[in-house]
Amino acid sequence: MTTTTDAPGAVRQLVGSSRPLSWINTAYPFAAAYLLAGGGITVALVLGTVFFLVPYNLLMYGVNDVFDHESDLRNPRKGGVEGIVLDRRWHTLTLWSAGLLALPFVIALLLLGSLTSALVLVVVLAAVIGYSAPGLRLKERPVLDSLTSSTHFVGPAAVGLALSGAPLTLAALAALAAFFLWGMASHAFGAVQDIVPDREAGIGSIATVLGARTTVRLSLALYTAAGLLMLAAGWPALLAGLLVIPYIASIWPYRSLSDEHGDRARPGWRRFLGLNLLTGFLLTQLLIWIALRS
Repeated sequence: MTTTTDAPGAVRQLVGSSRPLSWINTAYPFAAAYLLAGGGITVALVLGTVFFLVPYNLLMYGVNDVFDHESDLRNPRKGGVEGIVLDRRWHTLTLWSAGLLALPFVIALLLLGSLTSALVLVVVLAAVIGYSAPGLRLKERPVLDSLTSSTHFVGPAAVGLALSGAPLTLAALAALAAFFLWGMASHAFGAVQDIVPDREAGIGSIATVLGARTTVRLSLALYTAAGLLMLAAGWPALLAGLLVIPYIASIWPYRSLSDEHGDRARPGWRRFLGLNLLTGFLLTQLLIWIALRS
C-alpha cells in the first residue's frame, strides 16, 4: 500500500514512467488532426487532447516499464529522458493507475464519437497494450515491433480525424501514411543502438534480424518515402515532406555501421530527440499558415 509518506515518491515514479518529454508527441497529432479536419473547439477536442497528453503515455510506457523491468536494469539508456527504471514496489500501482486514469477518457471518447472512431481507438489501444504485455510482446517480434510502435504515434492523429467526422481526403490519407513511415523509420533506427544487448538477452527486434547496416538503410528509405508521399497532399501541405531531410542527414553517417558497433548510433538517436522539437515547431508554423490561407 502507498502511504502518505511515500506518496510523493510514487507520483514521481508515475510521472517519470509516463515520459513527459513524449507527452506532446501524442497529444499534438490528435489535436492538430481534429482541428484541421474541422472538428472545432469541442468537448471531444479537450478530452482527447488531455487523454493523449498524459493518460495515454502512462498506459503506453507504464505497462512497458513494468514488464521490461529486468531488461531496463541492464539498459544504460534508462534513468534519464528516455525513461526511468521503475521501482518494483510501484509496479502494481503503475498498472492500476494507468488503467484507471485512462478508463474515463476512453469511455467518454467512445460515447462522443462514431462507430468508426471507436474502432480506430480500440485498435490504437490494443497496439499500446500488445506492444509490451506478456503473451503478445509485439516489441519482440521483428518488423511488427516497428509497425506497432509507429501505430502508437500515428494512432492519435487517426483518432482525431475519425472523431471529427470529416471524410478521409487524399491529403489526409497521404499525411497519415507519411507519418506512419516516419514512425517506422524512427523506431527501426532507434533499435540499432541496442542490437548487441538485445541479442545477448535473446530479445528480437527489426534491427537484430536485419542487422545495423540494413536497418539504417531501411530507415533512410522509409524517411525518403515519407517525404515523397507528402507530394500527394498538395500545396502547401507538401512542404511538410521537406521535414524528413534533417532526419535523413542525421542518420546518413551510420549507413554502413556494423552490428558490433551498433551502440555508435546513439548520438544519432539523441539528435533525433532534439529534431522532433524542431520539426514540431516548423510543422506548427506550416499548419498555422495553411489555416490562415483557408
